[in-house]
Amino acid sequence: MTQTTARIKKAGKHFEILVNMENALKFKKGEINFIQAETDFIFKDLKKGEKASETEIKEAFGTTDVNKIASEIVKKGEVLVTQEQRSAEQDKKFKQAVDFLSANSVDPKTGNPHTAERIKSALEQAHVNIKNVPIENQIKEIIAEISKILPIKLETKTVRITIPAVHTGKAYGIVAQYKKDENWLDDGSLRVIVSVPSGIVMNFYDQLNSVTHGSALTEEVKE
Repeated sequence: MTQTTARIKKAGKHFEILVNMENALKFKKGEINFIQAETDFIFKDLKKGEKASETEIKEAFGTTDVNKIASEIVKKGEVLVTQEQRSAEQDKKFKQAVDFLSANSVDPKTGNPHTAERIKSALEQAHVNIKNVPIENQIKEIIAEISKILPIKLETKTVRITIPAVHTGKAYGIVAQYKKDENWLDDGSLRVIVSVPSGIVMNFYDQLNSVTHGSALTEEVKE
């Protein structure tokens, strides 16, 4: 188990705490629900051993509960990771990009899918910077870069969706990244046309139904 520093600037002051790196990263991603501090103290500078005063801690966090404070620091602040961990995360994201493109893209000239090896080679040749965010959120950027090396087209499903006014706030974030066209109706509801990668369309429907409680109307558009 690797220990590391999590830190945050709050109320104009710096606060640091020692945490388990693996658990902290899982907690930050929402994969686990609880993070425990590896020390009983909150620091201003952990390396120098400079502790924050109880007054500073109380003013910044509204509590002196170390584990509650650790949760806030990890969730909203920065978790320092080793080069080994950064490399492992990058390798994981790279593989996710290869898998996603293998399942959801074709050669626009032939309609045939590209092999994983061909996609991997193109990603490397194009020096694509794959960010530490969900692949589907950056797929347009990845496609734009890789298409300089490899003829590639994303296989998508086009869907017309009508979202009741009461749910547009929560649903908009889900549909916005795939939006082709939108129209706000007089009753406050939203009619939007989206283009969703074929491989994640069922997950897209699940997310949409979750926030709209199944009230969104969807219709696949044949092109």
